[in-house]
Amino acid sequence: MIYPSIDKLLVKVGSKYLLVNLVSKRVKEIEATEHYQMRENEYKSTKNIGRALEEVSKDLIHIK
Repeated sequence: MIYPSIDKLLVKVGSKYLLVNLVSKRVKEIEATEHYQMRENEYKSTKNIGRALEEVSKDLIHIK
């Protein structure tokens, strides 16, 4: 099973398109700066896209 689930993420973001846009920008930011919102051992995922999705699910990334 994929963590976090798409249903929980859509409640926080609103649409799939906005979620993809938000996560892709965050992944590019992570790759450029290697700065994470949580400690690395707190993430369940090892890949940056999974980590960005986890940050969205924990309300660490907000939409302007």
